[in-house]
Amino acid sequence: MAKNVEVAERGSFSNKDYHDPPPAPFIDAAELTKWSFYRALIAEFIATLLFLYVTVLTVIGYSIQTDIKAGGDVCGGVGILGIAWAFGGMIFVLVYCTAGISGGHINPAVTFGLFLARKVSLIRAIMYIVAQCLGAICGVGLVKAFQSAYFDRYGGGANFLHDGYSTGVGLGAEIVGTFVLVYTVFSATDPKRSARDSHVPVLAPLPIGFAVFMVHLATIPVTGTGINPARSLGSAVILNQDKPWDDHWIFWVGPFAGAAIAAFYHQFILRAGAVKALGSFRSNPTV
Repeated sequence: MAKNVEVAERGSFSNKDYHDPPPAPFIDAAELTKWSFYRALIAEFIATLLFLYVTVLTVIGYSIQTDIKAGGDVCGGVGILGIAWAFGGMIFVLVYCTAGISGGHINPAVTFGLFLARKVSLIRAIMYIVAQCLGAICGVGLVKAFQSAYFDRYGGGANFLHDGYSTGVGLGAEIVGTFVLVYTVFSATDPKRSARDSHVPVLAPLPIGFAVFMVHLATIPVTGTGINPARSLGSAVILNQDKPWDDHWIFWVGPFAGAAIAAFYHQFILRAGAVKALGSFRSNPTV
């Protein structure tokens, strides 16, 4: 009976067998000749623009509503919870809208992690990051255009190290926060997981959006939560004040380090371990 069950399990597993697609070329110049490549760049630009527009407006709106000197209420506004929902909710919406066009990165750290995992070529990674940064700058620029009276007064939604926290703590918060996000991206979009767990419908943008939401709850008091270099760059460029620029390196080094760790952990520890186990299982069918 046990042997029959084992054979049945082997048979059901083989029905969902999956072979990873080949890694993306390191440099794929042919992409530059395809309209789909430029369409993806446009999608990343617009998505990042919309992301920064909505989220930075939310941050500034909260600052206005809680400014006692301006007649606000310290308990008013959406609060940290609402700000976290704005960031997580926008990522959910925008990843859902753009995943089929560009992959829905909307974040240089995500693009960097996927490049290290050979999911995208170097050319695509660089051009995505450029499009994301330009989109972020334009998005925050729109916020300043519409909220010129409040933008500079309330800090323009810029990321910086808050009082009471050391540089090491801020850097660590960005590394860990980005690890959570990029690890979630790898797990939610893993095609082998989809093949194995096809009976469990998972909408990939949902866990990604929740990861952004949870990280913001934890790290808004520390750094304002970067985990997205384009988001930090957009506010820093448009606000153009010393404090955000002095701490700006944290919001590139931290997210890129966290993304690299997440890519290594998922690709070389979790996935490699699964592949070895599967190979051992198949090479010893009678054990």
